Amino acid sequence: MGFTKTAEELAGYFELRAREFPGAEMLGVVFETRPEIVERLLPPPLEPTGANNGLMFIAQYPETNLGPGYREAALFLGCRYRGETGNYCLSMPIESEDSRLHNGRDIFGFPKKMAKIHLQVEGDRISGWVERHGIRFVEIEASLMAELPELPAPGPNFLFKAMPRIDLSPGFDGPVLLCRQHTDIAMKRLRVGSAEVTLRESGYDPWAEVEIANVIVAYHLVSDNTMQPGSVLGEVDAEAFLPFYFKMTDFFSKGDAR
Repeated sequence: MGFTKTAEELAGYFELRAREFPGAEMLGVVFETRPEIVERLLPPPLEPTGANNGLMFIAQYPETNLGPGYREAALFLGCRYRGETGNYCLSMPIESEDSRLHNGRDIFGFPKKMAKIHLQVEGDRISGWVERHGIRFVEIEASLMAELPELPAPGPNFLFKAMPRIDLSPGFDGPVLLCRQHTDIAMKRLRVGSAEVTLRESGYDPWAEVEIANVIVAYHLVSDNTMQPGSVLGEVDAEAFLPFYFKMTDFFSKGDAR
């Protein structure tokens, strides 16, 4: 358990291929936003689908095969790459700072940041919120009205991995990689209904930039999730990606938290 890992420790780490989340509980909202917002926020070579849809969720993972459970939230935009429809992650707040933060950010490229996250289930009323730097920038209040027997098959996540230059000049040390990752969801229960979503302005977490034109559906999902290993699709234009990278940091926020 020292700084340098033994062959046995490394073997145990790399044998753990899939990340498992049994009994995951999620409050989600599928929404429609404006086309100009989607076009502005999708990094090339990702393209809009034409539907202008997005997804946000607040989740509780009671346990994982990486260790104890934790809470997480996320904001996605629908996108397309070479004819395949999927999702691009704009933000992924998380309560745990141990292996889950490393797993999501360093391995997969999810833009994870530490946050306070709340999820409460009271019968057919589900509520949740996310807070960072004293700003509760998203609140969801859902009313569930029906139960569905099946879950529509989710598309893959398209992610980017990059390392900023050590000499602090604009750009990256090495290529910017476009990656693809998919999570298998074995549904246990799915309830759907309506929701009121409140997005508050935050320089740290600008979820309010993604204007919600219409809430399509709210849902409460209980499932066993298996996060599969991803794959590298190829290199992308590093200069074109540079403005999109900094959602990973609070550096540009007013009164920034470096």
